[in-house]
Amino acid sequence: MDLKEIMDKIENTPVKSVNKCAIAFSGGLDSTLGIEMARRIYKAKEIVPINVDVGQGEEEIEMGRERAKQLNLQPVVIDAKEEFSEVWLKKAIWANSDYNGYPVSTSMTRQLIAKLVAEKAVELGCDSILEGSTGRGNDQYRMHNVFKQFAPDLEILVPVRDFDLTRGEELEICKHWGVPVEEFIVGGDDKTMWCRSIASGAVDLNQVIPDNIWMWLVPPEKAPDKPEYVSLTFEKGVLTKVDGKEMKLAESIPLLNKIAGRNGIGLIDLFEDGIMDLKSREVYEAPAAHLVLTVKRDLEGACLTKEERQFKKIVDAKWAYLVYHGEWFTPLKEDLDAFIEQSQKMVNGTTKVKLYKGNIIIVERERSATSLFYPEIRSIKAAGFDQRWCANAAKIRGLPFEILAKRKMKMANKQ
Repeated sequence: MDLKEIMDKIENTPVKSVNKCAIAFSGGLDSTLGIEMARRIYKAKEIVPINVDVGQGEEEIEMGRERAKQLNLQPVVIDAKEEFSEVWLKKAIWANSDYNGYPVSTSMTRQLIAKLVAEKAVELGCDSILEGSTGRGNDQYRMHNVFKQFAPDLEILVPVRDFDLTRGEELEICKHWGVPVEEFIVGGDDKTMWCRSIASGAVDLNQVIPDNIWMWLVPPEKAPDKPEYVSLTFEKGVLTKVDGKEMKLAESIPLLNKIAGRNGIGLIDLFEDGIMDLKSREVYEAPAAHLVLTVKRDLEGACLTKEERQFKKIVDAKWAYLVYHGEWFTPLKEDLDAFIEQSQKMVNGTTKVKLYKGNIIIVERERSATSLFYPEIRSIKAAGFDQRWCANAAKIRGLPFEILAKRKMKMANKQ
């Protein structure tokens, strides 16, 4: 499609004019083009770019400032790193966050960003909010859900979706309008301290991912030949220490991204079932998340009862499903939070791991005061209880199976 056809498509699409428009702004292609769309297409008299820092790094925040400046705007920057790490990320670790292999991350930050943008838009008297989601992805639903919860009366503008623009068409419009933007990765990338999504929705089935694309990860074959050891301490299910040093999550997660990443840990390449139930190949880089969740699940194995572990797997899966589908602020999600937090009170201990060329090998587990591991009772090497006690229990436990056998024989005799 040439430029004239692109512009004709935009001009022939009915739009609502707005007065004061808040932009969920990152400085990337979609939100930067969105500023010019707000000016030229939606006829906004006032534009407020709102950039939310959830730990994507100072370089990206500075890029956003520079892009806004080039468009003669001063962005509102909201620092949400502490809220993301100490509230949202803590809950994700408690819930062993995993949506079919994806360590729930972007789906969280999109909703946190939407909440803060919506609240600021209402505070500043805006009549509309613009965001850069496509109509093929998940974020349009997550952002819309939260906008409607925190700014229900504001008009929601999603130009990439509503004008049916492809990535290439967006770049053509930017070139035509002189919008200062470039895209090093088709589809862009989304960074937080917990996980980095690479070219979401744009990775082909057998596309090779080049080694120079990684931020933290050293591919296993290029990782050091000598293993590295690190110990993680959890208190009530929260990571509180790395190698014995007390740290907040905002400190420990970036550190573990470096440590685990340089040892070949953190590459995730999978088929993802999106909100529209359509599959895409997604690539993530999440060294700290992979390490922390691996150790945390193991620690739960020592500290939770069998019934708690089995039931919590169901709750954790539902938690991840709700968050992925843009339902962070729903009653059921809050109910699940309450159960999950309660379950973590006994999850305490320190675990030492060996990191080697993509492998996480547990080498030492602390037997904490809240551990349920008692080898002096359970081990076949110990005389913890008189084994003869179990004879009658085994007989009773076997009765249902005996009855099943009798039924089978009766049915066979009737034939």
